[in-house]
Amino acid sequence: MKLYMAPGACSLGIHILLEEIGKPYETAPVNLREGAQYQPAYTAINPKSKVPTLVRDDGSIVTEYPAIAFYLARTNPEAKLLGSSVEEEVRALEAMDYAVATIHMQGFARMFRSSNFTPNPADEDAVKARGRELAEKGFARMEAALAGRDYLAGAFSVADTALFYVSFWATARVGMTLPERCAAHYQRMLARPAVARAMAQEGLA
Repeated sequence: MKLYMAPGACSLGIHILLEEIGKPYETAPVNLREGAQYQPAYTAINPKSKVPTLVRDDGSIVTEYPAIAFYLARTNPEAKLLGSSVEEEVRALEAMDYAVATIHMQGFARMFRSSNFTPNPADEDAVKARGRELAEKGFARMEAALAGRDYLAGAFSVADTALFYVSFWATARVGMTLPERCAAHYQRMLARPAVARAMAQEGLA
């Protein structure tokens, strides 16, 4: 397998899952700052011009974080990345989708790409402020989901890697203070060997 990724981007979560699984894979960095995602060499692989992209061993391609995470979990059941019961699987998918679709795409997207949300440059500060508000509300929901448990679905799952990458952005990129349980979850994730390896490989350690 080959993971097209960018250091510190949302693809970090998929990188962690590949390390958790422990099967052979390679990474192919995409320089988002220089716009490599828009160049023909990459759009021929993923015309959506985004990461992550997973090229499977047969050459077929999977895009979108939830789809890649679900594929890795279902094809590596021994890793138990969706939990060990229907309830844990439902909660894992629920939390993963919320972290990606709301905290990331509604919150951080406004903070990182404010010009995509308004045609008026004068409004960009307000867009960023709204993004921070949405991210903070999102972390409050994750805080509630973590009540009485170490991981979002009870046991470690795909959802925790999604929460981890937005938590990384919150702490390392925008200086947000995570709620208590989210902060503890972040530290718990940092202590996992697979996370440490992925972070080191991406130059984030």
